[in-house]
Amino acid sequence: MTIPSGPRIYTKTGDAGDTGLFDGTRVSKADPRVDAYGDVDELAACLGLARSALPAGDPMTALIHRLQQELFAVGARLADPRHRISARVDKAALTDRHVAAIEAEIDALETEPPPLRHFVLAGGSTAAASLHLARAVCRRAERRVVGLGEAVEPVVVRYLNRLSDLLFVMARVANVRAGVAEIEW
Repeated sequence: MTIPSGPRIYTKTGDAGDTGLFDGTRVSKADPRVDAYGDVDELAACLGLARSALPAGDPMTALIHRLQQELFAVGARLADPRHRISARVDKAALTDRHVAAIEAEIDALETEPPPLRHFVLAGGSTAAASLHLARAVCRRAERRVVGLGEAVEPVVVRYLNRLSDLLFVMARVANVRAGVAEIEW
């Protein structure tokens, strides 16, 4: 067996149940801030599942890829309580421009499904069901972030709020494109 020469995935620094934030602070893995960025990480993974379920060439795959990158920026901002990293790392930027881009995506995609007249049950195609799951995880992440109070930049809350709306619309579009009827409640 050969031992890899590069850095290892395990550091053993969290073996006692704590983790490091970007500013070097050590906190419990049960800290509300860690819960919040953990939910954002889970959301990004759910979006990976949804992306893999979309048919090849569906334009929503590129959108999901972009959203996953933006969620890494959200996670970085949440793991940076003193805003030191996010201020100097362009990849960690998150502004009202990102929120506006989500709104534009919603406006463009909302033209595909029929007007919503009732609540719809999550499900349908695999891609749509995955997007509905992502929406639910996004709502949970938003609640956790809101629970952090003033320790979080307001744009992060706006971004997650708008993202959950986008994911709902994307789920509806995925069903339309797959020819799967939604089930109304």
